[in-house]
Amino acid sequence: MTTRVAIVGGTGKLGGIIRDVVEAEPGFELAGVLSSRSELSELQGADLVVDASTPAVSIDVVRAAIERGINVLVGTSGWSAERIALVRPLVEAAGTGAVFIPNFSIGSVLGSALAAAAAPFFPSVEIVEAHRETKIDSPSGTAVRTAELIAAARAAVGPVESPHVDQRARGQQVASVPVHSLRRPGVIARQETILSGAGESLTIVHDTVEPAAAYAPGIRLALAAARDARGVTIGLDSLIDIGIGRRHPAADARPVEEGGVPGQVARTTGA
Repeated sequence: MTTRVAIVGGTGKLGGIIRDVVEAEPGFELAGVLSSRSELSELQGADLVVDASTPAVSIDVVRAAIERGINVLVGTSGWSAERIALVRPLVEAAGTGAVFIPNFSIGSVLGSALAAAAAPFFPSVEIVEAHRETKIDSPSGTAVRTAELIAAARAAVGPVESPHVDQRARGQQVASVPVHSLRRPGVIARQETILSGAGESLTIVHDTVEPAAAYAPGIRLALAAARDARGVTIGLDSLIDIGIGRRHPAADARPVEEGGVPGQVARTTGA
């Protein structure tokens, strides 16, 4: 059986990559390519809606898909846990599925999982994310998701230490984690998670170098999952067995106080 896919935001950069994957993927075909300004009535007749629009439009796309009984895969940034909570009852009441993927890069998901696994061992955690100057929202959805995973991993030990966050230059707090956003030319997507303790620090860095190559494997996984999903699914990490981050051994311990995929790069550095 072929799944007919309508892509909202299919004329944009991410939408174009998703469109290419759908056209090449067995069992899927394009039902329509909509811009962020298109009438959402054009979704009618699709078996799956993929949202790659803008943060301002995205919630209307999700609601329109749910109202029509169509599953939706959301690749648009700006969906925090609080925002997802607004549509979760609608998804459950309709008996449909909504899959939210802050980042389709498997390397990025691994970087976030590594940061969450390390978070209980360090009292201080901060995130610095950089994207091209055309990215509308900040912090990025990936940074928000990483901060939420870090907070969950530290549930037993408490929030991270983040002094002087009343000062605007200290970034925006997300789940107690300070996040700093850079928007500049010459970069596609980069995230650093810096974990610090007495006498040492650990930096986990992920760079997206070539988006089409980096995102395609994750898009294929997400399409397959979204086709038959029920309820709300969040993150590519929910679709793959990373092997870390499901249960953190340090969850019952205090933080220490004394002494791939083509097109992307993931590394850890200690200082």
